[in-house]
Amino acid sequence: MRLFAAVLPPEDVTVGLAAEVAALRRLPGADGLRWTGRPGWHLTLAFYGEVDDDVVPDLSARLDRAAHRTAPFDLALHGGGQFGRGRALWAGAEGGLATLRLLADRAESAGRKAGVEMGEHRRYKPHLTLARSREAHDVRPYVEALAGFAGATWTVTELALVRSHLPDSGVPGEQPRYETVARSPLGASG
Repeated sequence: MRLFAAVLPPEDVTVGLAAEVAALRRLPGADGLRWTGRPGWHLTLAFYGEVDDDVVPDLSARLDRAAHRTAPFDLALHGGGQFGRGRALWAGAEGGLATLRLLADRAESAGRKAGVEMGEHRRYKPHLTLARSREAHDVRPYVEALAGFAGATWTVTELALVRSHLPDSGVPGEQPRYETVARSPLGASG
């Protein structure tokens, strides 16, 4: 199964972001982007890719330990940016970024120790993907519009292990579906 570790923003945070995204989608050229659906909004900590079913219990146990060693922290969605010359438009984060990065490092380490092929380590960049494009796309107007965005602050109390079901119908615009397969409470929150 295709898995990743993530922080999932609560409903009140995604409501505020949805209003911001609705405004972005009214900008010229917005129809040239594939916008992510609100049910799939998350901050990826570590991407594991295809993981054998028999590895999942060990991975889950290691994520539980990583979460237990990490104290709850405050976070808010804030601003935005792009990757790959406009191939990905994202909302950024502010608040407990040092703890978020530590949790991401621990989630990556949990994957490696469980035997998941993680590839090359990259410095973690907190982001929540809002839209993608298969080609380079000028997203500067969207990044500029996101510059003033400040979402509600929430306390991150858990790490989620999420399964992604990629679209397979061939229907244009079909979104991946996400299923939380495990939740691990952070430090004193559990």
